[in-house]
Amino acid sequence: MARRAPAEELDVQAAYAAHGPELYRFALRQLGDGGAAQDVVQEVFLRAWRASGSFDPQVASLRTWLFAIARNVVVDEARRFAVRPWQRQLTDDADSDAPAVAAHDDGLVDAWVVEEALRRISPEHRSAIVQTHLRGRPYGEVAAELGVPVGTVRSRVFYGLKALRLALDEMGVEP
Repeated sequence: MARRAPAEELDVQAAYAAHGPELYRFALRQLGDGGAAQDVVQEVFLRAWRASGSFDPQVASLRTWLFAIARNVVVDEARRFAVRPWQRQLTDDADSDAPAVAAHDDGLVDAWVVEEALRRISPEHRSAIVQTHLRGRPYGEVAAELGVPVGTVRSRVFYGLKALRLALDEMGVEP
């Protein structure tokens, strides 16, 4: 492969000025991490500079060529994080909202799991648990609404919670 003359070499500074911000936004959307997106852009231009002899404007525009490199770098970065997820925790900012988002996601998953477990128990037990524990209604009010003695509601809650724990165990949920 013949080496290009210096005048034909890729002008990295001009290419970065023209395409750097767009490549950063692409990497940020794909990875969701600003630091990783900056690393991707840096790696894209490093690879482009090293492989500038292989760029052919007859085949693709500079923008298309850079995005093809970026796609490969993003895939490499995602694989790196998949193999070593703890590395992302080391580089996350302390003021990042990622823990809040993760906590929200965990709460949502927990709610879905409990909802599925509630579907697996009898309607009487489910109703007693939902009314007393989830909605916070007093036993007497629930008993009056259902037309049963308060002791029956207490019994349904007690045995319903046992059935709920069994359903969660069957689902593989650990306390």
